[in-house]
Amino acid sequence: MLINIFRDKKVLITGHTGFQGGWLSLWLNTLGAKVVGYSLEPPSEPNLFEVIGLSKDLCDNIHGDVRDFEKLYGAFANYRPDVVFHLAAQSLVRPSYKSPALTYETNVMGTVNVLEAARQTKSVRVIVNVTSDKCYKNQEWIWGYRENDPMGGHDPYSSSKGCAELVTAAYKNSFFPPEKYGTDHEVGVATVRVGNVIGGGDWGEDRLIPDCVRSINQDKDIVIRYPKAIRPWQHVLEPLYGYLLLCAKLWEKAPRYSGAWNFGSTDGKLWTVEDIAKKICNLWGNGKCVIDRDLHPHEAHSLTIDCSKARKMLDWNPQFKVTEAVEKTIDWYKVYYQGAGPNELKRYTAHQIENYCLNL
Repeated sequence: MLINIFRDKKVLITGHTGFQGGWLSLWLNTLGAKVVGYSLEPPSEPNLFEVIGLSKDLCDNIHGDVRDFEKLYGAFANYRPDVVFHLAAQSLVRPSYKSPALTYETNVMGTVNVLEAARQTKSVRVIVNVTSDKCYKNQEWIWGYRENDPMGGHDPYSSSKGCAELVTAAYKNSFFPPEKYGTDHEVGVATVRVGNVIGGGDWGEDRLIPDCVRSINQDKDIVIRYPKAIRPWQHVLEPLYGYLLLCAKLWEKAPRYSGAWNFGSTDGKLWTVEDIAKKICNLWGNGKCVIDRDLHPHEAHSLTIDCSKARKMLDWNPQFKVTEAVEKTIDWYKVYYQGAGPNELKRYTAHQIENYCLNL
């Protein structure tokens, strides 16, 4: 179904040089889509985009900021995409405390710009905005948040993602209402809220897996800030399949599938930061975890999301338990740190996608 939907479709991805954006770009390329990327330079060194030579697989690689509406709209007008995946963001909690204005400008007004550019581009049929599980008003519940729970956010990052959700809902209701699909417009709009995504090729700052991998390879202790914090860990292929499946459904039946969707772990076991770090050390055969006792800005202790809607309406079910997700992630990093070049790493990354698809 995905091949039939995406073959020869023009797909514009904002944030394609990021971790999730890179995996999504490669997967869409294997499905026969014509992928155009719009993003700042890769956010870290090294980075997935460069280590697998992803630029060769794109129709175009546009260096641009989503805050720059004129340049962004120029990309829309020039390429006239059928589908838009919006992933560009300031995506971390701690930097949002240091640069709150930048965080809101990027995550809120950047989203406005993407939606406005799409609204003015008649070719666009589907818009999928990737936000975060942190968009919810976190009350430290032990059960998962559902799509109709209120938006909120204690810190600037989480708040900005809640705002991005509200902006998207306003555009959907005002300009692309499902009840007027086929008469006033032909656009499906959805947001996707995802948990802590892990996988090979992530070297982002202040993220657990990259911090662990860097520390182990530099013979340093792994410093953990919030050892008992609980997160909905999942391999990157799980939510990406959710995005692609949702997009395909929106293409075929937009009124039914427009709206908000959760994609998170359904493992059943609550994994803490400390659990994951120790699992990585065991898999690598090296590494030592130490607890950081300094004071740090507030982060949620417990955060899980309820994925019943995606499981029932999309027939989306995660393949990997958390242990398997961590194992496949560490397998990828071992290939990289053993000296694999771009072609070998691209083949290995594509191989992980292919194996995932074989079990769907």
